[in-house]
Amino acid sequence: MRATAACVAGGPRAVQALSEVLRSGTTELKKEAAAMLARIKDPQAGVALVGLLEDNDEVARKAGATALEQMAGVLDTDTAAALVALLLKTPEGEARHVMSHLVGAIPTAVIPLCEMLKHADPEVQVTAALMLDQLLDPRSIDAFIDAMGQPAVRDIAVGTLKKLSAIRERIDDMFNALRDVEGASEREEARMSTVINLLGIGRPSVEILIEYLEDEDWLVREAAADLLGKIADVRAVEPLMKRLAHDKDTGVKELAIKALGLIGDARPMQLYLEAIPIRPLRVYAMEALAKIKDVEALRPHKELFDRLRTDRDGLVAYNAGLIADKLEALAGTPVTGEEGQDEDE
Repeated sequence: MRATAACVAGGPRAVQALSEVLRSGTTELKKEAAAMLARIKDPQAGVALVGLLEDNDEVARKAGATALEQMAGVLDTDTAAALVALLLKTPEGEARHVMSHLVGAIPTAVIPLCEMLKHADPEVQVTAALMLDQLLDPRSIDAFIDAMGQPAVRDIAVGTLKKLSAIRERIDDMFNALRDVEGASEREEARMSTVINLLGIGRPSVEILIEYLEDEDWLVREAAADLLGKIADVRAVEPLMKRLAHDKDTGVKELAIKALGLIGDARPMQLYLEAIPIRPLRVYAMEALAKIKDVEALRPHKELFDRLRTDRDGLVAYNAGLIADKLEALAGTPVTGEEGQDEDE
């Protein structure tokens, strides 16, 4: 943990040094370096982590895959392109399955896959088209339209465009119907029904739902935020942060903070901390803080969580205790009652 803190303070030079460890260190050092890079979340480390997927040692490969998945929301197109290129040359098997999963998890992977549709080799075109067909990301629409003139992928392009069109139509119809509902109780019931009916679409709906976070109707924004949280795709983190920070409707803020909590990304942490004094949001803020996957990111605020363990609101106190206990466990400090002091103390 001290090494990670030092690396964060070291900035880009530390990231370069850790990236070099991925190439030349022992297996144990590679594992630790990958974990540190995942906590630092600097996209410059992405290509080096992709290289770790080719390591001869399974432990190192797993460490690289885990780090890439944890950094999925911040990885750039260079990393995505390197991962896609590696996927293409990897034969069928567990390694290819892992890479396919990572391509699906990294939002920027759609960009190099779309570029692959223009490749001179028809087999490469087909591989890209099939992966894009699985992702069903609206950002691939223009690329598929351009690919309609390529015989190898024409049929796949037509089929994928039909699916994407059907998804867009279904979401638009549901939200248009939601806007027309009148009456407070009827609208809330309609919102829940909309969420239930659209949830099955899953990740292919994410980009469209992000658009609807900007809708003029607060109920539509609530439904979009609710769905994005339940889908838990990292692409939604920054748009949801914008809603939490700037939306004028408290209900939208509540759904945004709940959604961000379900995703578990550390980026909104400061917004959660700022929401603690706001009565309608404080419980949701503490729940979201307790769900952050990168527990180490919470360490600078341990004193606050220790203090909140005795808060009069039981849910605030409970979640503060969860966080404090996680931090103590991470540090290897025995938990001894409410104060959780070290034996040496």
